[in-house]
Amino acid sequence: MENTITLDTKDNLKLVIAGTDIQHYQQQETAIAFKGTILFEHKVCSAEFLLQQYLASSDDQTFYQRLSGRFWLAIIGGKQTAFLVNDIMGIEPCFYSLENNTLYISSHLKQLKRLPITLTISKQAIYNYLYFHCIPAPTTIYQQAAKLEPAKAVYLNQQLKFSTQLLYSPEFTQQTNDKTLHKQCINTIEQAVKKHTGDNVAAFLSGGLDSSTVAGMLAKHQTPARTFSVGFEAKGYDETPYALITAKHFNTQHQVLYLKPEQAAEAFVKVAQYFDEPFGNSSAMAAYFCAQDAKKQGIETLLAGDGGDELFAGNSRYARQKVFTPYLKLPSPIQALLKAIFHDSFLANIPGTQKAASYISQARTGLPLRLQTHNFINQLGANAIFTADFLTGIDLKQPEQQLVQRYKECTSQHPTDAMLFLDWKFTLADNDLVKVRKMCELANINVEFPLLDKDLVDFSCLVPADIKLPGTKLRDFYKQSCKGFLADETLSKEKQGFGLPFGVWLQQNERLKTIALDTLHAFKKRKIVNDSLIEQVIAAHQQQHTNYYGELIWLLVVLELWLQQDEATTHA
Repeated sequence: MENTITLDTKDNLKLVIAGTDIQHYQQQETAIAFKGTILFEHKVCSAEFLLQQYLASSDDQTFYQRLSGRFWLAIIGGKQTAFLVNDIMGIEPCFYSLENNTLYISSHLKQLKRLPITLTISKQAIYNYLYFHCIPAPTTIYQQAAKLEPAKAVYLNQQLKFSTQLLYSPEFTQQTNDKTLHKQCINTIEQAVKKHTGDNVAAFLSGGLDSSTVAGMLAKHQTPARTFSVGFEAKGYDETPYALITAKHFNTQHQVLYLKPEQAAEAFVKVAQYFDEPFGNSSAMAAYFCAQDAKKQGIETLLAGDGGDELFAGNSRYARQKVFTPYLKLPSPIQALLKAIFHDSFLANIPGTQKAASYISQARTGLPLRLQTHNFINQLGANAIFTADFLTGIDLKQPEQQLVQRYKECTSQHPTDAMLFLDWKFTLADNDLVKVRKMCELANINVEFPLLDKDLVDFSCLVPADIKLPGTKLRDFYKQSCKGFLADETLSKEKQGFGLPFGVWLQQNERLKTIALDTLHAFKKRKIVNDSLIEQVIAAHQQQHTNYYGELIWLLVVLELWLQQDEATTHA
């Protein structure tokens, strides 16, 4: 097998690792392997040193707390038959599969598929994909493979049964009198970015708080600092004016690529099929072209700003949840009375009181499931979307169970802390990091995430939730920390995001429209979703809600294109 490492132990378990740049070491009947960079007490270490420390540690959690970096780690034949874990934010992915007493591991699911193991498409994973627009860990698109969740160790015992243990679930401070937190914040960010400065290093720059902070810190320690943005000639999507504000503020060498729908059409199939699994975040296209542009200019490493919103409470959904607090603080009898009047009576269907009924319904749903109120599947219902045959054997509750499990694993009872902890996995590890990492990989450029440095993650937990987000003031603590560093216009701008105007382009560009419609008609034949749904989506996109239905079309088209590629490689 090409590009594989094989390690054996006394338990007759064989470890086969597919990929390159794997460090490994074997001591008698115990073996270790890892990919990425592991720091032990902030010092780079070898596989041999790491194994000695693991064997000498009192327990796995104590050992893990001393690690930082971006990595996955596998140890076989030690305290357990096998022990797998990755970094606290899941920056470095790890896929695995057990077959015939052999544990196969790789950073790439497609590499596992090239090994002599059986991998078949999971219907449950397809359902989860259409729920989340990605496939959250530990599920993968294949029934026989799984992937590591952030900081959640996977153990394999002598009976070859898997179990898990979360090794990083930090304590969130609820109150503090520390007056130095703002200074600590900016200093910790500076050190995190400084670690990644060097020759041919540049930064993504969208113009938001996070990318602007990273770009500014890069400029502080590297001259010249180079930054790259993607712009769109579509109303409501282009953030390049804000990127230019930051570039001018920090005097970076800034380059903007205005992405055209023709370019998107040209790269559409390539981008959709490059991911290890179906992946429905349309902003992947923008990330790819930005990374490709930087690569053409001689850049070898890009610094991304992902993580700031999830560490310091910058997503609007965190603030929106506070609107339900007054109802939830009412005595139970009054809650029940209001529910009976507005929710359980004819008033629920009267225009003037429908909002009250909706408010009560959402409040009673509770977190984290309340965050999924507008989820496509929840809005229309699974039976209206999927065919009856497809739904056979599907656990419709699995996505909700995954959300609830992660939410409850947070040590804090504060809703904001718990939502942040939830998003470290579902927004970052399962979605945004996959997008940026894979698109940079496609562009043949390295990417680092300085705002997910363990020191900064740990620090963020020292800032109480009500200081991060007082009332509905998003990122208030962070903005106060960055006053005098970031431009005032950057600090006061509304959060926009790094989206793609796919829905708009779909109406304007014939080639893109042809690709989408042809692919949707091919998707129909799979009988995953009802034919009527596809027709309704196409019609609705043309007549109304261009952005919403454009995203939905992207989601279905990407799924079909990915499945086509998977079938082609299976039969090759």
